[in-house]
Amino acid sequence: MAKVLVVDDDVTVREVLKVMLNGHVIMEASNGNDAVKYFKIFKPDVILMDVMMPEMDGVEATKKILELDPNAKVIAVTAFASSKGDEMLGAGSIAVLEKPFTRRSINELIKKYVKPKKS
Repeated sequence: MAKVLVVDDDVTVREVLKVMLNGHVIMEASNGNDAVKYFKIFKPDVILMDVMMPEMDGVEATKKILELDPNAKVIAVTAFASSKGDEMLGAGSIAVLEKPFTRRSINELIKKYVKPKKS
């Protein structure tokens, strides 16, 4: 079980991700400003970051989060992987997940980048 910060301005996408990530601890943010604020509080294992959002986009939010914690794991989630994926990777994302995605693809990425905690 991972702590996942889901960042997307589309409430439907956030709801779908919550269902797909059943079994993980989820916190939601609807924009980049909240993502940075909630990152400090929630200390997630991984962040699923939309790219195009109001107030602060995913690129800027990713940069700010990585300034706070260079080891933060940000996965870009975008419908525009061909144009925005490289921008997010340049900002420090560890992977790009293209919309539409499947439950399997999202959970495989989390499993790949989040190591189980020792109890």
